Amino acid sequence: MRQLIVIVLGLLVIALIACAIIATRSKRPIAKDVCRLLIALIPPMLGNLIIIASPNWGLARLGCYTYYIGLDITVFVLLQFTYNYCAIAKARRAGIRIAAVLVALDIAQLLLNPVFGHAFTTSMIMVEGMPYHMLVPLLGQRIHRLVAYGILFVSMGIFAYRTFTVPRIYVERYAVILACMVVTTLWETFYIFSGTPIDRSMLGFGFFGLLVNYFALYYRPYRLRDRMLARVVSDMGEAVLFFDLNNTCIYANSVAFSLFDLEDNEDLDCAPMLVEAAINRKISFDSDWSQHCSIRQNGEQRYWNVSFHQLFDERGFKSGSFLTIYDRTEDEQRLQKEVYLASHDRLTGLYNRDCLYDRARTLIDENPDTFFLVIALDIKEFKLVNDIFSKESGDKVLVKIADILRELATPHEVYGRISGDRFGFVLPADEFNPVPIEFRLSNLQVDEGVNYPISPHLGIYEVTNRQLPVSVMFDRAFMAIASIKNDYHNHFATYDDSMRENVVWSQKISSQLDQAIAEGQIQPYLQPLVSSTGEVEGAEVLVRWMHPEEGFLSPARFVPVFEENGCIARMDMYMWECACRILRKWQDEGITQFLSVNISPKDFYFIDVESTITSLVERYGIDPKSLRLEITETVMMSDIEKRLSIIDHLRSYGFIIEMDDFGSGYSSLNMLKDLPVDVLKIDMMILYKTKDYHRAQTILQTIIDLSMQLGISSITEGVETAEQRDMLVNMGCRLFQGYYFARPMPEDDFEAFYQQPKQPHPAT
Repeated sequence: MRQLIVIVLGLLVIALIACAIIATRSKRPIAKDVCRLLIALIPPMLGNLIIIASPNWGLARLGCYTYYIGLDITVFVLLQFTYNYCAIAKARRAGIRIAAVLVALDIAQLLLNPVFGHAFTTSMIMVEGMPYHMLVPLLGQRIHRLVAYGILFVSMGIFAYRTFTVPRIYVERYAVILACMVVTTLWETFYIFSGTPIDRSMLGFGFFGLLVNYFALYYRPYRLRDRMLARVVSDMGEAVLFFDLNNTCIYANSVAFSLFDLEDNEDLDCAPMLVEAAINRKISFDSDWSQHCSIRQNGEQRYWNVSFHQLFDERGFKSGSFLTIYDRTEDEQRLQKEVYLASHDRLTGLYNRDCLYDRARTLIDENPDTFFLVIALDIKEFKLVNDIFSKESGDKVLVKIADILRELATPHEVYGRISGDRFGFVLPADEFNPVPIEFRLSNLQVDEGVNYPISPHLGIYEVTNRQLPVSVMFDRAFMAIASIKNDYHNHFATYDDSMRENVVWSQKISSQLDQAIAEGQIQPYLQPLVSSTGEVEGAEVLVRWMHPEEGFLSPARFVPVFEENGCIARMDMYMWECACRILRKWQDEGITQFLSVNISPKDFYFIDVESTITSLVERYGIDPKSLRLEITETVMMSDIEKRLSIIDHLRSYGFIIEMDDFGSGYSSLNMLKDLPVDVLKIDMMILYKTKDYHRAQTILQTIIDLSMQLGISSITEGVETAEQRDMLVNMGCRLFQGYYFARPMPEDDFEAFYQQPKQPHPAT
């Protein structure tokens, strides 16, 4: 028996050494603590082996010292392992320090035993016919046992705490090691108090080390794993069904139960048939596969991703299979919504611009023998609907327009909303009927009971060049609309090349304006204002363009363009500055003439008119009365209070305000009553193209008389004959402008004309 114990202890020591070496290769955080514990268990076991195997007194005593000091080291390392394995952070540092002090003191007193003989001694006895040196404990040995048992009980207490406080599925992890510690401790205690000569409890130390090595590094709580996996599968958003080797459904999670209306586990046998009926396919259990399905369930369209997978063990044998069903209905609906929103207008539900262009391109390309029309639809002055009624009311009108387009759409038509109140549609020419469209849109109501006039304009591009981009085709259709934007009677216009030429011309001269000003191509021309006695009293500043390629450009070719696109403000500022420069020069030369400059209604939108003009007058140091400001009645067509305030400030500053073209438009007496002007410029056009010349003369006389009664000076422009001059003089007018006196001329020519003898005769 003695030899058998030696052999078993030796094998256990070898096993512990091997496990310690293997533990050094582990990447688990606890591996270092396991390795230290395994190595710490070896010294007491070796000491015990030496005691049992050696008949020599000296070796036996060496074994005793190795045994007891090794026990101290073992319980200390065990405490470190316990703290880390049980994840006890609180009080860890204090506990380790106290244990270290106690172990160090105990080892010291044991090492002093050869000097004082206070710890232990040995006595030889015969065991199994061989001498055996049995340890005889003294006081130091009892102190050693208190230290070792005390530290051991702390470790056991920590394991006991963990065993009784963790969830039941974790108990096994701690309870087995605790039980092994208890058995080994009881075994050791039995040896101490039984008087048995040979200590067999060291065998328990070896098995304890191997058990700790397994549980700390290799043990997997399979019950815990199974429960956690079952919980994870149960909480998955996918339906999961597991099958055994007989293709019988043995498990389904809650999603699968809900998806197929299963009530209990007895319904699992029916699950494969329910799946096959839903996906319209027989389940193949012999291979992995997946399928996208679109099914009707409870009257609703559903979309599934179905996947089947086989399961194999570590030897490659099939152990079962499982099927997953992912209900991607929400994802599919979200994707469909995103696709819809990417191709449709959010407000009206019609195709948006990009999708309309794509569908139109496809329609034209797929029907090469069909003659198509590209039609743009715009509502005249639609902004007023939003301003007068509200943005919400305007949106309702747009929705109604979209509904009308849907109702009147032909079988081969594509249509959509391009932007704002701009719509477009493409259809074969023989299917286009403008009458119902115009009728329905013209009778559209903003809100119930609110009959606000809606004026639709349609521009038509006949697709003669099928290779043009659809965007260009619609641009041409909108060009056609631009040609009738001021026409309240004609709602249809067809594109022709002259429209494109006008657009190209507008873009060309607009881009050249800054260069023309910088190079002096744009020049001020002066048209004299002559009194009834032939005296030249001033001039109106008119713009002329000496184009390097086009030659002399009439203002009619570029002024309307600049009025339309806002460039007029840049040109007007330049002409104002030219007038100030000329007046400064005349002031230095002693010439007392005034100049009149035009202020366009568009100037008020793009620049600060008051600040700009006053700063020019101050910079050039001229009298504001010498720079007269001509405005038209259209200046007051919008933002009346603000415009009146600006004009009042200019008059207060010293400027003379002239109302230009009075009588040529829709001049009202109410406008004349409220507008603070100093001079009326009466247009002779009032006498032209009339069926009753005498009535026209009466009106002209009345205007002149009215201006005198209001204390407003009058100038008659457009005078072309001596008869007209004589008639106007008799009517009481004293200042004239027109070709009868002089045409517009450059600055130098005007100065020469000013110095000529004063004779009221036509210019040559």
